[in-house]
Amino acid sequence: MEMRSHPTRNFERKTEIWYAANSIDLTGLVLYAKNRQQQTKITSRDSVIIHLRSASFRAVLFALMWWMLTDGVLNSWLIGVPVVMLATSASVVIQPPYTWTLIGFLRFIPFFLWHSLRGGVDVARRALHPRLPISPEIVEHRWRLPPGLPRVFMANTVSLLPGTLSAELDEERLYVHVLDKTGEFAAELLNIEAHVSRVFGLSPADDGREEF
Repeated sequence: MEMRSHPTRNFERKTEIWYAANSIDLTGLVLYAKNRQQQTKITSRDSVIIHLRSASFRAVLFALMWWMLTDGVLNSWLIGVPVVMLATSASVVIQPPYTWTLIGFLRFIPFFLWHSLRGGVDVARRALHPRLPISPEIVEHRWRLPPGLPRVFMANTVSLLPGTLSAELDEERLYVHVLDKTGEFAAELLNIEAHVSRVFGLSPADDGREEF
């Protein structure tokens, strides 16, 4: 005699299976939602930290530029402080924040000050020399830094150093006007680029030359 299962029991069994399967799905969805929420909080927090670090770095950079342009006159800061704040705010809006390292920046400051002093002495020596040993030239420097703020930072650094001026920059090269073409400006530019790369925690692209 063939045994047939009761329709009510079959329905209850299918209902239990359906609830069990969907409870597992719901549990997975809840866990996924919680993980996504935590990741979003971490991402938002990291984004805020990056923005604050970037704004602080740019404020220090603009303050340093203002100090150099005004020869360190204290009264100039009455105008310099709002100018630095405005420039920092505008730069954050125009150029999104870029990661940088505090150690690289702290190492860059003495490097920049030393080269500024040495370059200033060299320019003064040439200007006071009876023969005026000046031989201007445009030097081409091939980029190893990625596009964006690192290249702009290097171009501005070169312009602030005595005896050199960034004349033009494109996707491939930086063109620098120098006072004396016989100098070792190619090596100097590589050295500057190496220090700038450390500021941003970067490794310049490998183009066949020796890495920093």
